[in-house]
Amino acid sequence: MNYMKKIFYLIIALFLFSNSVFSQKSELVIIKNRIVDELLSNKTNDIQVEAILSKMKDDGSFNDINYSDLSTTASFPHGRHTSDLAYIAKAYKNKTSAFYHSARVKDAIISGLNFWIKNDFVGDNWHDNQITTPTNLMNLMLAIGDELPADLVKKAQPMIGRANMNASGARPSGDRIVIAGILAKNLLFLGNDKLFDSIIHIIEGEMKFATGERGLQQDYSFHHRPDRVNNTDSYGYGKFANAYGEWSSYVAGTKYQFSKEKINQLVDYYLDGIYKQMVYGVYEDVGVRNRDVTIKRDAFQPKGTLEIERVLMSTDYRRKELEDILKLRKGEGTPSLSFAKFFWQSEHFVFQRPNFYTSVRMFSTRNQNMEQPYNGPGKTTHHRADGTNYLLLKGDEYFNIWPVYDWQKISGTTIMQKPNLPGPTEIQKEGLTNFVGAVTDGLYGAVAFDFKSPHDMLEAKKSWFFFDEEYVCLGAGIKPKKSLPVVTTINQVLLRSDVSVMQNGEKKVLPKGNRVAENVKWVYQDKVGYIFPEPTTVTISNQVETGRWSDITDQKNISNKLVGEEVFKLYFNHGDKINETDIHGKRKMEQSPSYQYIVVPNISEQKLMESSVDNRKIEILSNTPDLQGVKNNSLNIVQLAFYKAGEIEIGKGQKVKMDSQGMAMLKLEGSKVKELTVADPSRNLSRILLTLPASYTTKGNGFTCLPNAKENKTMIIVDLPQGVYLGKSITIKL
Repeated sequence: MNYMKKIFYLIIALFLFSNSVFSQKSELVIIKNRIVDELLSNKTNDIQVEAILSKMKDDGSFNDINYSDLSTTASFPHGRHTSDLAYIAKAYKNKTSAFYHSARVKDAIISGLNFWIKNDFVGDNWHDNQITTPTNLMNLMLAIGDELPADLVKKAQPMIGRANMNASGARPSGDRIVIAGILAKNLLFLGNDKLFDSIIHIIEGEMKFATGERGLQQDYSFHHRPDRVNNTDSYGYGKFANAYGEWSSYVAGTKYQFSKEKINQLVDYYLDGIYKQMVYGVYEDVGVRNRDVTIKRDAFQPKGTLEIERVLMSTDYRRKELEDILKLRKGEGTPSLSFAKFFWQSEHFVFQRPNFYTSVRMFSTRNQNMEQPYNGPGKTTHHRADGTNYLLLKGDEYFNIWPVYDWQKISGTTIMQKPNLPGPTEIQKEGLTNFVGAVTDGLYGAVAFDFKSPHDMLEAKKSWFFFDEEYVCLGAGIKPKKSLPVVTTINQVLLRSDVSVMQNGEKKVLPKGNRVAENVKWVYQDKVGYIFPEPTTVTISNQVETGRWSDITDQKNISNKLVGEEVFKLYFNHGDKINETDIHGKRKMEQSPSYQYIVVPNISEQKLMESSVDNRKIEILSNTPDLQGVKNNSLNIVQLAFYKAGEIEIGKGQKVKMDSQGMAMLKLEGSKVKELTVADPSRNLSRILLTLPASYTTKGNGFTCLPNAKENKTMIIVDLPQGVYLGKSITIKL
């Protein structure tokens, strides 16, 4: 009897084991089929297939590819060889294509693959060998690999196998997921279920905070390299978030599915990181782009919907927010979201209202200014983090402006005008000051930049103050080290309308050209007004500028054709006499230059004219190297940047004092502060001490009120965020 029981249990165990193996195998088939179905769902164009076939020579090579140049600046044209093979393989499998099961196509694929295997082209850039070639060959195998000669498939494996977890590019951050994904697809193709299981766990585990290292930061920005340059909209988008979302959809509903916690963190990253660094969550913010800003775009278009559709298959978390972005990308809605956010790990501030989006890009001792111009592009981007302030209403205001762009007059920046920019090896620099940051409650905010150029040693205190319908820009303490002209650029953007000005009390429309204009109260172009609180002297240019794409990149095969675009430039020329002294050694200029202006997006010229009379009820409280502050009397909001301990009057008999460096935003109700937000851009403090007018007895976690009824003021001590949250704002209600 015992013997029979043992036999029975053995049969049951074998049945369960075989059932489990069968189930696992069937789930792998499901995952593979999803990948193949998605691959083949991208329809092919028969004209393009014919063009590819017509370029193939008898030996399997293509007549339009220079196979001898494997340098990084050549951009690996060989990648087109394998991508074209994958493309015609999809046509071969597409029933709607004239090339469906075409013997001619199959022969071309075999011939082209043979040529590649015989030569095994290895580029100078690791990415070509560990990602580009393996990706294309993997797509080829998934599309048609089962119909190829077995020896060819086997010989292609070492090339596909360069995508592995020991590869140099498989370091934590975006490329790790991409490389693991290529490997996982190959394991599915080969039917290797054991190793597939471990690779999927690696991909799932990459969704985590890696603050201070490569990867996702606690503020939902993304760093691809140890230089801590903001890569949220590049590596952090396509190679991290979208690659992660791709695999989460492939394995959904199987034993390999990612946890809800991980999927929800991906959603948070999309909504609180990526989409907040995009115009309305739809178009790219050119201020976030790095070296690739100098690469020509084929068309201006919204980002796709697939990434959102994928996560909506896996979770209902924050569904409405995702669906709202989805509708915008499909053109089925209009923007409605208002927010302000400072990415304190990346020194990047973003501000959006339903009819405009703007951002400020900076750098500090905690991060470097810009990507190195790896592989050629971006050789003119030296100053693109010097307080860059782009403004976008539609999203296309700067589209492909870059070959004609003056790279020493970047919107928002203060730059010494050199005869020439330094070479590309001099682009990436470490920041020289630590007082760089913002104060924000999530809806409004102010930015302060204690700027010192590592390229020119030019110094300036620069600040921005953001409200619902306008923002204010201040600069003070501008000190160059050389006697060269210094320029603060208000905007350099595509010219989309006539330019009108209020000059000497008279409104006029400017003819095309470039001129210095004195006593200017406001300037208007393309639904944007620029108000000067005090009539001032500015340079205004509205004319055709010329340049070449080949001027701004060291990549090969880039057009050197002269192109022209109509460009609008508006800037202060602070001159080249700032440091000059008289015969007694006294400076001729009594104080360092400063500037102030108000930007009013999405306004009619008539409303601009009417509201400029009282500067839109904006009051400049202070604009000195020690303290910059603004009061919006319509909103009853005060925003202050203390570069050192100080005191300022915000209303008659009302003074605010800060006992250290720091930033503060006060929301007023009458003469009382109803809400206080503070931050420490220097990241040195554990608490901030302010003295406010009026008596407050409010109690709460993280702050202490010490009222002085006799003097009708209150000392408030606010505990600041620490650790990975250093630099983040804290808001208290009084």
